[in-house]
Amino acid sequence: MDSFRFFLIAAFALLASGCGDQGTPKPRGFPRIALPEQEYRLFDQGYPFRMEYPVYAEFVPDERATAEPYWGDIWYPGFNGRIHLSYKEINSPEQLRDYLEDTRNFVHRHIPKATAITEELFRYEGNNVSGKIYHIRGREAASPLQFFATDSLSHFLRGALYFDARPNNDSLAPVIRFIEKDIRNLLGTLEWE
Repeated sequence: MDSFRFFLIAAFALLASGCGDQGTPKPRGFPRIALPEQEYRLFDQGYPFRMEYPVYAEFVPDERATAEPYWGDIWYPGFNGRIHLSYKEINSPEQLRDYLEDTRNFVHRHIPKATAITEELFRYEGNNVSGKIYHIRGREAASPLQFFATDSLSHFLRGALYFDARPNNDSLAPVIRFIEKDIRNLLGTLEWE
């Protein structure tokens, strides 16, 4: 009888210990992104501009049928993203106005998914470069950073950051901030040919 009582108490204890708090499920996590040290090299490949771009990225000329001369991507294989660059020659003040309006329209296409769009003016007088950086906030904005640079007379360069993934700018925020530094370096070293 004692062994039966021992078995009954042991079974009850085992059953009671299995009914404890199982905890709450953890939220979905995202992998940690290893960011390389920011280093740059000169881009000088016969285009009407020169600049520095990251050593951990590649410049890939745009070979699509719709591409114009001097278009290309700064491709980030480690981040599955790219800065698309489109260069235009300016032949008249009206043409510059049209390019500026096109840039504004590209940015404003993000309004349905954006929570905010801020503009930041920049000017590098030594290189005769001025323009704007657009910060497009919002979890599902397709292009979180866009910019243009010009000398207002002959050269116009537009850029947009894209990721080849479903937009989730909350989880991409560290990479976006990292690439923003690359964009600022590109603009600060931009020279017209």
